[in-house]
Amino acid sequence: MDKLGKYELNSVYQGDSLEFMKDLPSNSIDLIFADPPYNLQLQNELYRPNQTKVDAVNDDWDKFSSIDEYDKFTYKWLKECHRILKDTGSIWVIGTYHNIFRVGKIIQDIGYWILNDIVWLKTNPMPNFKGTRFNNAHETLIWATKSKNSNYTFHYHSMKVMNDDLQMRSDWLIPICQGEERIKVNGQKAHSTQKPEELLYRVIISTSNPDDIVFDPFSGSGTTAAVAKRLGRKFLAFEKESFYVQVGSERVEKIKPIESSLLEYKIEKKKPKVPFGNLVEKGYIQIGENLFSKDGKYKAQVQADGSLVYGEITGSIHKVSSTILNKESNNGWTFWYVKRQDGMICIDELRCDYEIKFSMRSNDIHSKSYVYM
Repeated sequence: MDKLGKYELNSVYQGDSLEFMKDLPSNSIDLIFADPPYNLQLQNELYRPNQTKVDAVNDDWDKFSSIDEYDKFTYKWLKECHRILKDTGSIWVIGTYHNIFRVGKIIQDIGYWILNDIVWLKTNPMPNFKGTRFNNAHETLIWATKSKNSNYTFHYHSMKVMNDDLQMRSDWLIPICQGEERIKVNGQKAHSTQKPEELLYRVIISTSNPDDIVFDPFSGSGTTAAVAKRLGRKFLAFEKESFYVQVGSERVEKIKPIESSLLEYKIEKKKPKVPFGNLVEKGYIQIGENLFSKDGKYKAQVQADGSLVYGEITGSIHKVSSTILNKESNNGWTFWYVKRQDGMICIDELRCDYEIKFSMRSNDIHSKSYVYM
């Protein structure tokens, strides 16, 4: 089994993440998702209008003696996350108005570079029963890299396709956990702040790659680990409460990973640039032969330097075709055809054949992801 330092990957460990992280190697994690204590500091029990008690977040792990204590705690775990995060990695931290602004300041103080703040809009938020404030219907996620110059993973085109060919926006409309997704033990919620798998799915699929290591320092009910496993990522999770470790481990054990061939980011793969001259050099198109428009009305002769001659006009496959069509620009790859025994063949097909034979080895350079500065 793969190991990271003293820890076995694809495991949920019980213990203090602040201490456990010290044993992780520097620059070893591809993606971190952190759902830390929110420090809600609820003063009194909350009841609905019908006098039934609201199952709010009042766990001991969310209680701190002061804001200063919470800030020190936040600085320590974020500092360790900064150390173990790869230069090519990124971190996500989720929170509410109680803590996210303090988290954001500390993130910047440490030296992270914030890329986005994502607003998770809940389709089914808990009402404000007292009627004293606006209904709190969202949480905020901060997405950041190790530094301003980090080359990070972001599958932009895949996210655009997922969003019906529109740019994925920073407001995500996702329901809170409900129904069968909500883990219960003896009829009660196993964890008061269980995050929906849909939220983690979008985070992990957009900013990591198969076989990357996804780390969660506050595993809770194990949502990060479960989704990471399903998406073919390696994972490591720490959780202080033994009850949650049991819940999370049992949950992860039931997950079946998606078939690896279905996890490829095929839409993200860039075709290597193939100049027309390459086809001439390799003999796919012969020097001196003619290229034809699809209807055969126009023809131009191929020169040794890869240019075309059409009457008095000399230029690239693009320039000559655009001149013929009286356009400012035109894609010569789809305009020109060659005559072969099987009939007319578009030169773009020859380019594809060339790519398959000579350029497949370079595909690995482009297949992981788009990286941004």
